Amino acid sequence: MVKLRKLFSRERLVKALKSFGALRFRVSHSSLMVASLLLLILLLAFLIRILPMRWGTYLSEFDPYFQYRITKRMVEKGFISWANWRETPATDWPMSWYPRGRNIVRSSYPGLPFTAACFYLASNALGLPITLLELCVVFPAIMGALTCLVMYFLGKDFGGKEVGLFSALFLALNASHIGRTSWGFFDDETVGIFALLLFMLFFLRSIETQRPLRDSLIYALAAGLSLGYLFASWGAARYPMGMMFVFVFVLLLLRRYSSRLLFSYSTTFGVALFIAANIPRLGPEFLIDTSVFAGAGVFVLLCAREVLQYIKTAKMKTIFVVLFFVSCGVSLFMLSWLGYIEPIPRKYLAVLNPVTRVEFVQSVQEHRPAAWGSFYYDLGIGAFFMPVGLFFAVRNLTNRNIFLIIFGLTSIYFAGSMIRLTLILAPAVSLLWALALVQLLRPFITIMKEVPAIPRRKTRFATHVGKEFSGAILILMFLLLTFTFALPNPRVFEHAYTPTTIAAASVPFRPEDTVRDWIDTLAWMRENLPPDAIVASWWDYGYWITVLGNKTSLADNGTIDLIKIENLGYIFMSNETEAIEMLKTYDSTHVLVFTTFGTNGNDAMFGDEGKWRWMARIAAEQYPFINETDYVEYNEETSSWEWTVKGQNCTIYKLMTYGKETKLGSSPTVELTHFDLVYYSKGEAIGGQVYALVCIYEVKYE
Repeated sequence: MVKLRKLFSRERLVKALKSFGALRFRVSHSSLMVASLLLLILLLAFLIRILPMRWGTYLSEFDPYFQYRITKRMVEKGFISWANWRETPATDWPMSWYPRGRNIVRSSYPGLPFTAACFYLASNALGLPITLLELCVVFPAIMGALTCLVMYFLGKDFGGKEVGLFSALFLALNASHIGRTSWGFFDDETVGIFALLLFMLFFLRSIETQRPLRDSLIYALAAGLSLGYLFASWGAARYPMGMMFVFVFVLLLLRRYSSRLLFSYSTTFGVALFIAANIPRLGPEFLIDTSVFAGAGVFVLLCAREVLQYIKTAKMKTIFVVLFFVSCGVSLFMLSWLGYIEPIPRKYLAVLNPVTRVEFVQSVQEHRPAAWGSFYYDLGIGAFFMPVGLFFAVRNLTNRNIFLIIFGLTSIYFAGSMIRLTLILAPAVSLLWALALVQLLRPFITIMKEVPAIPRRKTRFATHVGKEFSGAILILMFLLLTFTFALPNPRVFEHAYTPTTIAAASVPFRPEDTVRDWIDTLAWMRENLPPDAIVASWWDYGYWITVLGNKTSLADNGTIDLIKIENLGYIFMSNETEAIEMLKTYDSTHVLVFTTFGTNGNDAMFGDEGKWRWMARIAAEQYPFINETDYVEYNEETSSWEWTVKGQNCTIYKLMTYGKETKLGSSPTVELTHFDLVYYSKGEAIGGQVYALVCIYEVKYE
């Protein structure tokens, strides 16, 4: 007993507690403040992206349903099942792109579904009660917050913790980034921007000459893996790759070459291109892509610059340079002549050269060129801070700032070429905005902190900016940020607090409750149409028909067969007799159309009544006799466009009008010969203003 008392004496207990106290982590006040602010930014980024949960657990837009379908197969049949997935009528039903089917492995990227499947399996292992659909719906918000975390570290490398925090905050509240990482937007961009920023972070660290070679190797490998992951996830991977090619080339021109640059460049792109060549959608043929040849050219220049370091005499250097450029020119000519250099795909050519008009690309709203005014609408006051950030970057031409200048200028150009690419502009403007803000505020913050040391008798002769003026500047900047994110710029709130596409019946409204027109139609299709039904529709709705309706479709948003889409345009723009012959070649059993109109019967232009012009334009690529001007004419008396006789006889007009008049309870004024209305959605007018009508017609061949 005495021994126990000595063992647990007061002095021993106090000493033991003090020894435990010595194990605590020592964190400075500033580090704790930065960590707290960063945690709040990440929490804000996540919470603002899950606001659409009010309208239900649905995926948004169309492509996310295809990504969900792949993820589901990976979870149910294993990851290797994706590598062998080739849809055919004999192996898959329902299927897409009937009767040809779709080679899923050659027409999709595995990065996003693979990542989501890993998240789901990990959550299951931890016992979290979450379904695969629920995880896919919340996954974009998770990745949006993680992207802001990477943005903090990238911004920190550019200008310290302050730039890191501000850039993370600006990205967290960026409307374009919110729109692509919000609740339900389960698409490639979700992981694309995350991988893009990781690649930039690691590559820029790898080329720093003050780091040990071992650290540079680790960062170069990490950069290569990040870019490889981007290749496996997003078609826009060509952009960061090409941007780095330009960056390295500019460093060569500015005589900033180092052996570390060659080492990091070759390691990074060697790993990345090895991964890209093993992605089935890209394949080994990607290595002869024009963009890759540009990178190979930069690599050859780096090698030549390295060799020049070991040539001592000017004469030998001149001979080497001449022979080098002659051999490069001859090699490039021979490769082009032999056809080894692949041309740039039309979709990417339309981005590089906005003057190039591709009707199929232009038919997608997000692929059209952006109006310059939309930049301010999207970025708010940040649009004015971008040139200020570029100014500060130009004043201090470090390697990082050179990269930031290239990143900013190229992202502005491409965002102007295609409005969808404002997503790539988002991190660039966040970095430039943060850099500009910190550089502008730093002198005034210093003044606010300093203690005046000027003697009284010299005060009247000193020119010094007072604390009052500095405080006013800080308040002004705070008000500008408040106005940008709270008052005159509704884009942040609109992107965050907007229902998913299907929950709003594909109408750009914010309804009080979920609009069930599309949801109920697809449920009816799934439960009532025969298993072998083949549904024809405009290509927009193909993913919904296949995934949610569980029925075979003729085309979808994968757009892998342009001729099929042109034929669909021909079906809808032809009369019934011509349309039925084309439908017969595809064994179509049903046709789906979607139209929107006001309670007074006037078209709202959110459905096929607004898309028919693109049906005509795309069909005209194969059928030149189809001209959209033949279907409508302008009425001077009513100051509106009206359907001509030919327009009133085309299939899309008759199907939309028959469904509209049936919905409004009036006798149809059009007569259908080969189509029988078997279902139409029964939803009420959205906000008491617009009906979203989905109709399903059975095709009658006799």
